[in-house]
Amino acid sequence: MSLHQRAEAPGQLEAIWIKRAHRGVMDPVEEAQLIEGRGLSGNVDRSRRRQVALIERETWDRVMSELNGDADPSQRRANLLLSGIALASTRGRILRIGDARIVIGGETTPCERMEAVLPGLRKALAPCWGGGAFAQVLRGGPIRVGDAVVWEG
Repeated sequence: MSLHQRAEAPGQLEAIWIKRAHRGVMDPVEEAQLIEGRGLSGNVDRSRRRQVALIERETWDRVMSELNGDADPSQRRANLLLSGIALASTRGRILRIGDARIVIGGETTPCERMEAVLPGLRKALAPCWGGGAFAQVLRGGPIRVGDAVVWEG
């Protein structure tokens, strides 16, 4: 097997949050349903382009350490927390979570609401896709905390 054919090590889905109301709380769930072309079932904030929002556990932990903070990653207001998966510069790549498939649409830039979570958080998350990514659902299906997350292709 050549270096280019070697499969990347899988990451893991660490958390799932559903926002049931605009500007509402992020409700943690153990499992959820991704709906093809729509997003996360029951999540209020989704559009044609931004159906699902993702963040990296490693980035969140690093930024919390840099800022001497302890905010819960749900405060980022993303839907999925991944570990072992780097999101930077992945526009157009496909992620498999369980049997579902999502395509990365682009970078999610941190908004001013991050400053209410922790002073300096918006600026700390800004470089190199630190605020995460948004994606569209190519193939729906159930997802569960603990599922393997793997890049395709």
